Amino acid sequence: MNLNLIDKLGPKTEKILNKINIFTVEDLLTYYPYKYNIIKFKNINEVDENLSYYIKSIVVSDVKVSYIKKNFNRMTFIARNNGNDFNVVIFNRAFLKKNLTINKNIVLIGKYNKLKNTFVASDIKFNIEEEKIEAIYHLTEGIKNDSMKRFINDALKLKVPINDYVPEIYNEKYKLINKEDAIKLIHNPNNINDIKMSELKLIYEELFIYMFKINYLKSINKKTKGLKKEFDENIIHDFLNNLSFKLTTDQEKTIKEILDDLKRETRMNRLILGDVGSGKTIVAIIALLANYLSGYQGAFMAPTEILAKQHYESLLNYFSDYNIKIDIITGSLTKKEKEKIYQRLKNNELDIIIGTHALLSENLIFNNLGLIITDEQHRFGVNQRNLLQNKGAHGQADVLYLSATPIPRTYALTIYGDLDVSQIKTKPNSRKEIKTKVINEKNIKEVLLKMLEELKLNHQIFVVSPLIEQNEEIDLNSVKLLKEKMNIAFNNKVPIEILHGKLKQQEKDKLMNDFQSGKIKVLISTTVIEVGINIPNASMIVVFNAERFGLATLHQLRGRVGRSDIQSYCYLITKDVNNERLKVMEDSNDGFYISEKDFEQRGQGDLFGVKQSGDMTFKIANIKRDYKILYQAKIDSEKYLSSGLFKGNSFYEKLIEKINFLD
Repeated sequence: MNLNLIDKLGPKTEKILNKINIFTVEDLLTYYPYKYNIIKFKNINEVDENLSYYIKSIVVSDVKVSYIKKNFNRMTFIARNNGNDFNVVIFNRAFLKKNLTINKNIVLIGKYNKLKNTFVASDIKFNIEEEKIEAIYHLTEGIKNDSMKRFINDALKLKVPINDYVPEIYNEKYKLINKEDAIKLIHNPNNINDIKMSELKLIYEELFIYMFKINYLKSINKKTKGLKKEFDENIIHDFLNNLSFKLTTDQEKTIKEILDDLKRETRMNRLILGDVGSGKTIVAIIALLANYLSGYQGAFMAPTEILAKQHYESLLNYFSDYNIKIDIITGSLTKKEKEKIYQRLKNNELDIIIGTHALLSENLIFNNLGLIITDEQHRFGVNQRNLLQNKGAHGQADVLYLSATPIPRTYALTIYGDLDVSQIKTKPNSRKEIKTKVINEKNIKEVLLKMLEELKLNHQIFVVSPLIEQNEEIDLNSVKLLKEKMNIAFNNKVPIEILHGKLKQQEKDKLMNDFQSGKIKVLISTTVIEVGINIPNASMIVVFNAERFGLATLHQLRGRVGRSDIQSYCYLITKDVNNERLKVMEDSNDGFYISEKDFEQRGQGDLFGVKQSGDMTFKIANIKRDYKILYQAKIDSEKYLSSGLFKGNSFYEKLIEKINFLD
């Protein structure tokens, strides 16, 4: 059903909604709130300074607006609540000034500082009369929460048929409410119980569908015929013996598992979970060598050009004594350059191709693809992975997925139930433990002196901040402000640059290349610095507002350093130095231990740390928070599938047809 059926939703708004993947009325109805504001009025003298409140007030002075800089203003006035006068400060709301006349009744939302007698408001409302629960949505520029709420409520009035995908036996077993009621209540709850009931239904449905797919894939993978590979293991042993380093026990075990998989008649479908810096790349290289010795072509897909180039250079280096023909294909190549590579692949003039999404092009045809390796596998959806897999000889190519997300094995076996899982926990002996320290923001001088010490040794440094631009409403360090401060600290003598997600890909690539080559000494960045990026000369990472990040994210960020025999350091800057969660980072460099702690401590958050996408993007479910529901959905969907109960359910039959088509 088209969005234009909704009153006052024009083409301009439709384009804005498209940016957040809302294309139909059904998409709008299943665009769930990410949190709720419990609107409960308080008197100013009853509030806790650390929490945000709704305060019924009256304006008692003229309103003043000052412009700090372009597009950034500060509005102040005096308000009264329950006989108490107090100062109000609000940023970027100058447009409200005309409505804030003396004696006007308003509702202030924000925090109160008793010492300064100042209420820092995040918003001002004019029409809230009663206490209620307000749904809050993730938004994009050009649309406000009130507008989103109105569009959703108008969509609910259209009485769109809503399909319930939970099999009736499980609706009854868990006493789940029906889907239509769940959709209504998730957007307009009357009480906390409404939220709990609607969330339970919608989360279970989402995870049941996901686990049904996983269990079906698992059942067909067991039967899928593969390409039985024959190769001389002596050549592989010679290659390993000539390495300049000794493999760890986990690396050796994983290599054995891969070689055994390659020799089987069924298709390999293996995931390697390796901690940052654990040496997954060399394991992938051995797999490519065995595949080449068997007479097949190999493909290595990475999520970004920088990582693809890094893998390309590694392979050229490791295979310099072998007659293995290797090339790289990325989106930035010209049409002519790509066509030349297409021809070489088709004519079997290339043994290994490394690339980004460019490998998925329908113009790219292999002669006899036998192995596909996907790096940072959660960054690609199942459709993308299968597109590449189907390019394999007879659609039977072996598949190896790499992930630097050290999630606990029990979670991995549930989430990736269709894959065989190998874990690489131990780190290469040449790597020194990264020394990690939690530092109070007041003691920043200690960190700057340490940075100067490392710069004098000609080492490089990563600096990470959660924000791009400074915002006085949120007291966080931004990358732009940090650059200004560090230029002052180092007398403008150190080459410092900024990397963030709003830059174009070409600009990001140039900055990373300049950092890799040593032209840039300090790279200030948001969390866009790639997982797996290898800068051996980077010896230090400084993370500002560290309390804002999950442990998994901090561990991934820490993994940007310590990639050589240089002693490396990680400084976590925070105002909250007694933060027990951050102390875990000081105590351990073991990503699997840290991920366990992260699972225990954080109710919400991103399973994959820095970036979550691909198959693991859910509209409402959260793998960590909802693991018990996920595990139950795994058991239920297994039973539903194996018993054949799904037959006759058109949704699940079509789901199987779709998977079979992709596979």
